[in-house]
Amino acid sequence: MSTTRLARDTVPGVGARSAIGRFLPVVLTALVIIGSWQLLVTVFDVPSFIVPAPADISSAFQAEFGTIMSASVVTVQEVLLGLVLGAVAGVMVALALSRFPGVSAPVLTAAVVINCAPIVALAPIFNNWFGVTNPMSKAGVAAVMVFFPVLVNTTRGLLQVSPLHLEIMQSLAAQPRQVALMLRLPNALPYLFNALKLGSTLAVIGVIVTEYFGGPSNALGVYIAYQAALPRFEFAWAGIAVASALGLLLFGATSLLERLLMPWHESLHDSDS
Repeated sequence: MSTTRLARDTVPGVGARSAIGRFLPVVLTALVIIGSWQLLVTVFDVPSFIVPAPADISSAFQAEFGTIMSASVVTVQEVLLGLVLGAVAGVMVALALSRFPGVSAPVLTAAVVINCAPIVALAPIFNNWFGVTNPMSKAGVAAVMVFFPVLVNTTRGLLQVSPLHLEIMQSLAAQPRQVALMLRLPNALPYLFNALKLGSTLAVIGVIVTEYFGGPSNALGVYIAYQAALPRFEFAWAGIAVASALGLLLFGATSLLERLLMPWHESLHDSDS
C-alpha cells in the first residue's frame, strides 16, 4: 500500500471525497445525456415510435412500477442461473486445460471461432429443448454466452504463471491439485473477474433476447416485446431502461466482489495512486 493512499485512508473525509471525485463525472455525463435527449425530442417533436422523451419513459415506469419490477425478478433469476452455470463450466474446463497446456491452444482457438457465431440464434433451439416457459431455456443461452469469455480469460490466467513460482512449487513436491489451488487460481482471479464483468452484461442481453422468442408472461423481455407491439413505446423503453440498469447492477456487484476477494491486487489501486 502506497504512502499517499495510506494517508488518504487515515484522514477523515478524504476517502469520501475521492469516491465523489470518481463518480461525479459519471453522474454529470448521464445528466447531460438525458437532458440533451429530452431537449432534442421536445424541440424537433420526435415521434415516440422513433424515441420517446425521457420524461415520458419516467412516467411510464412510475405507472407500471409493480409490473416491471415483478417481471425483473423473473428475468434476474434466469440471468443469475445462466451466469453461475456459464462461469462454473468455464472455470472447470479452464482448470482441465491448464493440466494439459499442449491442447489448450487448439481448444481456445475453437472456442473463439464458436463464440463468433450468433449465440442468440440458440434461443429458439433452447426453447424447443427445455420449453418456452422453462427458466433453463433462457439461462442456457446466457450460460453459453458467459462460458466462452470465462474459459478463454481464465485459461490465460491459469497458464501465465511465473516460471520461478512454478519451479518453487515443483521443488517442494507440490501435487498438481496444490499447484492449481495455491498458484494458478490466485493468478487467474483478475482474468476471471474481467470475464465475469463482461459476462454479467452478456447474460442480461442473452436472457432478454431469448425472452423475445417466448417466455413466461411476467418476464421482462416478454413485457418489452408486448408493449412495443401494442404499440406503447414509452412503456417498452421503460422496460429497456430497467434491463440496462440490471446489467449495470450486476457489473457493479461483480466489481465489488472483486474488491472484496482481491484487495491485494494492484489493478484495484491504480485510480488511488
